[in-house]
Order: sequence, then structure tokens, then C-alpha cells
Amino acid sequence: MDFSTLVLFVPACFALNLAPGPNNLLSINNAAHHGFSASCFAGIGRLIAFAIIIGLASVGLSAVIFASETIFTIIKTIGAVYLIYLAYKLWTSEGFTVAQTKTGAKVRIFTLMRQEFLVAIGNPKAILIFTAFLPQFIVPDEHISAQFITLGAMFLVLEWIAIAIYAYLGLHLQRWLAGTKAKKLFNRICGSLLGGAGLALLVARNA
Repeated sequence: MDFSTLVLFVPACFALNLAPGPNNLLSINNAAHHGFSASCFAGIGRLIAFAIIIGLASVGLSAVIFASETIFTIIKTIGAVYLIYLAYKLWTSEGFTVAQTKTGAKVRIFTLMRQEFLVAIGNPKAILIFTAFLPQFIVPDEHISAQFITLGAMFLVLEWIAIAIYAYLGLHLQRWLAGTKAKKLFNRICGSLLGGAGLALLVARNA
């Protein structure tokens, strides 16, 4: 893999990493309610999901999954239902986030990581990205698996940088979320956006 390939890959990849979506919305919400570090550590769940998908793409399985109407429908339905579930929990919460208990106990990072993982792994668009995007930068004459690992690792690093950026944005919302009413309003806004993403995913068709 030559330097010119990387020059093209890094900015194109980072643009995908920064694109607004359900996971980046979670990073903002997590940082706004639980702090910068919690949001960044929660993003590990997303990175694990993407690493799994990259692994599938490297052996060609993701192309098979995306080409199958049945498997595509199952994945998108599960992902959409989970997004709508998160939206419902946020909309009906009384100033608390999805991962908090009614007693206001400190949220566990594992719970936030699990949310990030489930949202990422249940989004068939992620499979499309790794099936259609990464192969464009693969040189056929060189070791395919090694290139997938290299590009995949770079994608994950850039993704974590994007997580940190969105978490930083969410961190600056904390001062406006001091009261219960403000938190409730913010949760409903995030819930509406996640619900909209879930409904859009539910009606999406496999091209």
C-alpha cells in the first residue's frame, strides 16, 4: 500500500467517521450526562462492533450478508427496533438517561458500551461501508488480508477520534442541562432523532 493511497483514504474515511448518525448522537448524549471520559470509553462498544464487521468484510462474508435480502431484513429490523426502544426510553425518562436507574445510581460504563455496540452492529449501513468503501483502497497485487487489517485499524483509530470530537461537543451541553426539565427536554430531542433514525432504517431497502 503506497502513500498516495493513504492520502486518499484518510480524509475520505474521516468524513465517514464524522458523519452524523445514531452512534455519534449517543456520544453527545453520553457526554452531556456522564462526562467526556464515559462517552469515550462507551465508544469502545462501537469499535468492537466495527472490528467484527471489518473481520467479516476481510473474508467476504459481509458481501454475502448484504446481498441476502433475508439477512439484511433481519439485521435492519433488529437495529431499528433497538433504536426505537432507546428513543422510547429517552422520551419517557424523567430527566434521567437510558442507562440510569430510577434512583439515579451512577451509570455503568458497560451499559453505555453495550448500547453503542448494539446500535452499531444492528446498522446494515455499517456493513455496506466496509463492503463497498474499504475494497476501493485495496491493491489486488498485494496481500489482501494485511491491507484490510491496516485500513481497518486506521478506520477504528479515526472513529475513536470522531467519538472524542462528538463527546467534546456533548460535554459543553452540561451547563445547560443542570435542571431536570432541561435534561428531560434534551432526552426527548435525542429520543426523537433516534426514533427517526430507527423508522428510517425500518423502511430502508436493500439496494
